[in-house]
Amino acid sequence: MTKYEHYVSPDQVLGFIREKVAFGALIGDTGVIADANGHKVIPAGTPVGGDTSMLDDENAILAVATDATKGTVQGILEFPVDVTAGTADGTVIDNGYINRLRLPENVTISKDMEKALHDKTIGGKVIFISRNK
Repeated sequence: MTKYEHYVSPDQVLGFIREKVAFGALIGDTGVIADANGHKVIPAGTPVGGDTSMLDDENAILAVATDATKGTVQGILEFPVDVTAGTADGTVIDNGYINRLRLPENVTISKDMEKALHDKTIGGKVIFISRNK
């Protein structure tokens, strides 16, 4: 008898892998609401930031960025991060191309947020494209 198993992997939000610069970062659960099963998962493609730069302090705890201020938003989550148990490790894209067509349905990035990520005062720039879903 053959046993089949199905695995789920997150969609890739990057438009191009070659230009990507990403850093490991601590992601906090501030403002994240639990789903019906009690899980708190921040989807890939979500902008994150904080008052302390992840480039200057590897122990900086970033959170979901709701403010498009250049100094606050620092990057985009490359993969989903489960913060159900509190602060967790994540990968933050600091420089690269993000494909809007590959963002999860529940992730919306305003034009102000896109501009802030492109015009960051520290680090690289994130550019948004819409091609080749």
